[in-house]
Amino acid sequence: MLYQPNHNMEEAFFRTHAYLVEHSNAPVRRTLMDEIDWNDRLIGIKGTRGVGKTTFLLQYAKENFSPTDRECLYVNMNNFYFQGHGIADFAADFVKDGGRVLLIDQVFKQPNWSKELRKCYDNYPELKIVFTGSSVMRLKEENPELNGIVKSYNLRGFSFREYINLQAGCDFRAYTLDEIIHDHEHIIKQILPTVSPMKYFHDYIHHGFYPFFLEHRNFSENLLKTMNMMTEVDILLIKQIELKYLTKIKKLFYLLAVDGPKAPNISNLAHEIQTSRATVMNYIKYLADARLINIIYPVGEEFPKKPTKVMLHNSNLLYAIYPIQANEQDLMETFFVNSLWKDHLVNQAGQEHYFIVDGEKKFRICDAQSEHKVRYNPDIIYARYNTEIGKDNRIPLWLLGFLY
Repeated sequence: MLYQPNHNMEEAFFRTHAYLVEHSNAPVRRTLMDEIDWNDRLIGIKGTRGVGKTTFLLQYAKENFSPTDRECLYVNMNNFYFQGHGIADFAADFVKDGGRVLLIDQVFKQPNWSKELRKCYDNYPELKIVFTGSSVMRLKEENPELNGIVKSYNLRGFSFREYINLQAGCDFRAYTLDEIIHDHEHIIKQILPTVSPMKYFHDYIHHGFYPFFLEHRNFSENLLKTMNMMTEVDILLIKQIELKYLTKIKKLFYLLAVDGPKAPNISNLAHEIQTSRATVMNYIKYLADARLINIIYPVGEEFPKKPTKVMLHNSNLLYAIYPIQANEQDLMETFFVNSLWKDHLVNQAGQEHYFIVDGEKKFRICDAQSEHKVRYNPDIIYARYNTEIGKDNRIPLWLLGFLY
């Protein structure tokens, strides 16, 4: 154990905590805050880089404790102190001094983090730990010691609803898919008098998913940096992949992005990045875990079967990787899948022009301005872009951004 006067170190952590909580400003109160059962003792918040996990932890502290309250403490595992000290030892001192809630950011930076959390759980029944980790982490499958004791949640990027609430100063609630399908004409009448969604929609598609569009820096550069971190840290570090394979994973991601949303040719991709078909499939899975892509399968199938379609996880990524080729239909389908991904299963069979949601509902994404080409089928729900209104089984696509 490294020599370290513990008391002084703890004071430094409390000072940092108080400063961060006082200066944290969550621009939008995330709905996840109310979905979590805060009575649980071990809570994991997973999410992709850049979606605001740190802000979320600090917001929880701000809502429930005063900044100087010693019962709650935020620590980041990036701090080099934790290279010489385990979480459990740190928690022991914290609890001894009256600590009740420990908020741990980037938990995977600590070696043996899952065993350390288990130790805390067993030894300090009065302590609640809320930790953040990468979306790549498989909390229960890869860490059997946490099985049955950890409750895991996903923090996503901003929905279109959250983006509008922020930009237009509104307070619209989220709707379920059934509400939107059956009641969209009524819902729209409550939204349109207050705000014109089309005024914000294209900005959201371009840069609204990641909260860091609020920072005064170049959004695309920032997003590219984040995407590189997702591959270099989240995939390589957490999946324990050797550095020499990084270029293959990045090249695969680029090829998938440039190809647009379609069924990947696994043999061609294997040839392009000089690896086996099985490895390509594993890399595709890692990219999906990192929330860089979404994989669409036919109904009833899943990994390692061949997907019907691979698409980027959200439309912002399309602009960051290949802005000159951002095709409107691709962008709109990407928005659709990403909006439904939180609570719904999205499938598509090979030749079909529609998506199947939750194994039964058929959705087709189409341009309201070229309607004359569409023969409407009563069994399909048409999510239409380039319009603010809908009728019957024709729903404005933007409204699906109100699902969370």
